[in-house]
Amino acid sequence: MNVILGIDIGGSTTKVVGLGEDGGVVSMLRVRAEDQVTSLYGALGNYLTSNGLTLEDVRRVVLTGVGASFVEGDIFGLPTCKVDEFSASGTGALALSGQEGAVVVTMGTGTAFLYAERSGAVRHLCGSGIGGGTLGGLCRKLVGMERFGQIKRLAEQGDLSQVDLTIRDITRNPAPTLDPTLTAANFGNLAEDATPADLAAGAVNLVLQAIGTMTVLACGCCGTRTVVLTGSMTTLSQVEANFSNFEKLYGIRYIIPENATFATAIGAGLCSLQKRAAT
Repeated sequence: MNVILGIDIGGSTTKVVGLGEDGGVVSMLRVRAEDQVTSLYGALGNYLTSNGLTLEDVRRVVLTGVGASFVEGDIFGLPTCKVDEFSASGTGALALSGQEGAVVVTMGTGTAFLYAERSGAVRHLCGSGIGGGTLGGLCRKLVGMERFGQIKRLAEQGDLSQVDLTIRDITRNPAPTLDPTLTAANFGNLAEDATPADLAAGAVNLVLQAIGTMTVLACGCCGTRTVVLTGSMTTLSQVEANFSNFEKLYGIRYIIPENATFATAIGAGLCSLQKRAAT
């Protein structure tokens, strides 16, 4: 078997995706990254063992993500190359969503906003320090936990009316274009008896709405109305409702493709295949 391993070494997680020579996904693995280099080797070993593969089954390793800068030379003696994170993210997002061009939002530890085209052109529009790292840091102080899975489960039980101020809280006659249930101020109506679940829900809402507002500005930069959302935070249950509101307000189409968490790792492998095909 000739498997190409796309590995996205992020600030908090490492994702490994095996691709066949036709670009089809073999399997995927995600692990928490306490230390990026250690995580890389551990994730790779875990992936091979879990899939019954040996080093001889791997054609090459393709690294991307912020942690790739800490790795030099070949991994375990396997041919190893690097793909820049923006190219990998854009390529993976378009491949998974089937779009010819779109704003691509990678919601990782921070958030990157790109414009990608099927031709391979990828332009970095802007970036934000608001992302999964923000969510983890806020929840560590607010509710005493920072693991994404824990925060996700806790926030699903929360009541935003105990945390956020809505438009109907501040006016009897909102503008016709504004739903009275929309947020007027994140954490602007914090109740004294707000539970940890309420606080976690408020933190999730704050981060997602900040990112959503930036997608509107990013679309304005490149004249498109299509956004592809990728990254681990796409698995939050609040994502659909939040971005549905942005869709209604601004006429933007939001797409969360299957396997959005692994878009950058998939894109790294695909970039490598495209480069080899071109040569």
